[in-house]
Amino acid sequence: GTLRLTTPGYEKITGLPCGVIICGWHGKSLIPGYFFRGKGLWVVISQSRDGDIQNVVFSSLGYKVIRGSTGRGGVRAAVEAIRALRNGGSMAMTPDGPRGPSGVVQGGVMLMAQKSGAALIPVGISARPRTLAKSWDRYLVPWAFGRAVFLFGDPIYVPADASEGEIETLRLKLEQEIHACETAAEAELFG
Repeated sequence: GTLRLTTPGYEKITGLPCGVIICGWHGKSLIPGYFFRGKGLWVVISQSRDGDIQNVVFSSLGYKVIRGSTGRGGVRAAVEAIRALRNGGSMAMTPDGPRGPSGVVQGGVMLMAQKSGAALIPVGISARPRTLAKSWDRYLVPWAFGRAVFLFGDPIYVPADASEGEIETLRLKLEQEIHACETAAEAELFG
């Protein structure tokens, strides 16, 4: 393709015996969307008008779509997602979505991991050159013929019997690891 993309750490997820939940920040979905096209990954897309557009785009790229949210009021979407993960499916999520705050992991993804046994995979994404939108999530648009990095961190597991305190500790760990992956991905391109 026109984008030179490297994927350091990708081998960490290819041999796992369980489903995986790819966790990257909201403004960075373009590069994962491009990389995982046609691989049958699941995505959860909101039932908003904005979501209707995303649904068309992701479906055409070969994603399996669950409509709804995994937060409050999104019980049905979370149940569908857990079922897909239990069946060995993999999913891409923006755990700071759908409306922020940017860079903060919300609880829905933790519940999905706990109930499914899937591994949470922190990722970091960078591109050079790129444009950063002025939106809340600083949406990253890589330039054609540029370089991009999609970096994978170590899997994080949420035990089925984890207490609220343990889940909170793991939520903060996931948050820190995504930030660390972002920093590492930036360093690959910007030194």
